[in-house]
Amino acid sequence: MTSGPGFGVTVHPNELNLPRSWKAPRTIFVNSMSDLFHPDVPDHFIEDVFRVMTETPLHTYQVLTKRAQRLSKLAPRLPWPENVWMGVSVESDRYSFRVDHLRKVPAAVRFISAEPLLGSLSSLDLRDINWLIAGGESGHGARPMHPDWVRELRDKCANNDVAFFFKQWGAWAPDQSDHAVRVTIHGQVVKEPSAEIELTASMLKVGKGAAGRQIDRRTWIQMPTRGVHA
Repeated sequence: MTSGPGFGVTVHPNELNLPRSWKAPRTIFVNSMSDLFHPDVPDHFIEDVFRVMTETPLHTYQVLTKRAQRLSKLAPRLPWPENVWMGVSVESDRYSFRVDHLRKVPAAVRFISAEPLLGSLSSLDLRDINWLIAGGESGHGARPMHPDWVRELRDKCANNDVAFFFKQWGAWAPDQSDHAVRVTIHGQVVKEPSAEIELTASMLKVGKGAAGRQIDRRTWIQMPTRGVHA
């Protein structure tokens, strides 16, 4: 399935059987450039995708969606083998409700993708969640990610026995040079920080490659335990 001309959705049933031809185990990110639960994707196509995933237990499938409500609605009609990991995107606290829908899904591994992380996820509830991936924005027009947003998620994961994976800083990285700018806890770039601006961080736009993935001098690449909810 891809996003076609004008960002329309195009399904490709002829490609569904590709995983059957792969003899070595693979981790497959399903629809990396689209959303399997997009409203324009027919129910029967989603069912066909889950049938193939069920019949190819050699591979591990990671499915990510922003359409959490449709996911929870269709979940009872779908098979949920241990090799299917289900996740939802949560970019800011506004979208934390998606996790409530994810909790209704009987997936072996439930995960959250907080990428790009665009604000604090202070109300995020990690009950029955196995894995959280966090990362900053990259590309043209990328917005900085305040380090405290990442620390907050790291600590929430540690307190709730959830595997934490920090993927990248994105285009911006913490920096103490004279070229750095100050970023508020709300993600705003300010030129002249004052006492009224709380918890600013010193950040510099260096590009995804140079920014790296360490937070407080440590790399976090934890992975979930498979079959937790089987």
